[in-house]
Amino acid sequence: MAAHETIFTTMTALAQRTGAVNLGQGFPDGGEPAALVDAAVAALRAGHNQYAALPGVPALRQAIAAHQQRHYEIELDPDSQVQVTFGATEAIAAALLALVSPGDDVAMLDPSYDAYGAIVARAGGTPRPIVLRPPEWRVEAEAVAAAISPATRVLLLNSPHNPTGRVLAEDELEQLAAACREHDVLVVTDEVYEHLVFDGRHIPISTLPKMAERTLTISSLGKTHSVTGWKVGWATGPAPLVAAVREVKQFLTFAGGTPLQHAAAVGLGLEEEARALAASLKARRDRLAEGLGSAGFSVLPSAGTYFLNAALPGEPDAAALSLRLPHEAGVVGIPISAFCAAPTSETAALLRFTFCKSDAVLDEGIARLMAWRG
Repeated sequence: MAAHETIFTTMTALAQRTGAVNLGQGFPDGGEPAALVDAAVAALRAGHNQYAALPGVPALRQAIAAHQQRHYEIELDPDSQVQVTFGATEAIAAALLALVSPGDDVAMLDPSYDAYGAIVARAGGTPRPIVLRPPEWRVEAEAVAAAISPATRVLLLNSPHNPTGRVLAEDELEQLAAACREHDVLVVTDEVYEHLVFDGRHIPISTLPKMAERTLTISSLGKTHSVTGWKVGWATGPAPLVAAVREVKQFLTFAGGTPLQHAAAVGLGLEEEARALAASLKARRDRLAEGLGSAGFSVLPSAGTYFLNAALPGEPDAAALSLRLPHEAGVVGIPISAFCAAPTSETAALLRFTFCKSDAVLDEGIARLMAWRG
């Protein structure tokens, strides 16, 4: 994990110091709906400025339950099966601290979002990677069997998947679900990119047979409406698992962002705006993919999220390349090896680029890379 922190700190500093176009980290260039911002202003002016109740603002919990029913036919009790959190990362942390004891195995896709390993370590668990291999990044039976065993307490899942952009198919999810049923494993599933799917379809693992009773589903408003700084997330699922999250969360932040919770209840109903953002991001994905291809990169498919991956022929060490690019080309990318428990030669050659930037920023980054390549 320390290596991850060093990479991200280094790349941010390099971007700032060199004036490089930062296509490494997923900070969107605006795009938040005006109606959502207006709802936040209205909540502030209405006096919703004090602590919210520990479970979250009732209107938001009701909106989350309605969202799950509307999109996935999942029925939830807003009082006992929905917990609002200060962003999805807090929900993940509270869930793992609640469910994992020292010595427990925690299976997770590899590569994975960089916070996962740190949180598992804090809980005293042992990460067990489910290795995904480029370019398909598919969940394979051998990898599942190697990672999930009687010692596994939790499967920490992420689909749509950061950093690969992979949206897991139903057969892959069923492989994971079968292993969880066999070994009595709980699932904590991070679905923050659920509405940023460009190819295929997002399927919550909780909708598969006999999985609802063992699955905590985590999501947030930040990616759906480009308000990552609001830090409004939630965990949903069986009442006993939600209660376990709640018991830990009360000693983390207790509650946060009361006016933004009120606005988020409005935001979950802004489905046309969410679809428009997804369409815009799909177009920007294609714009960046085409530009990287023109600059000589080999670009891997990305079905969702903010990210795509690419390799530059003749550059097998993307970590070293990522440190050169800000100086030589004026562009920042993040090496995929920073997300891997054990990088292979295939992953070591890959850089992750983000396309959640404006067309102007993407075009400038592409132009710099093309000029650098000559």
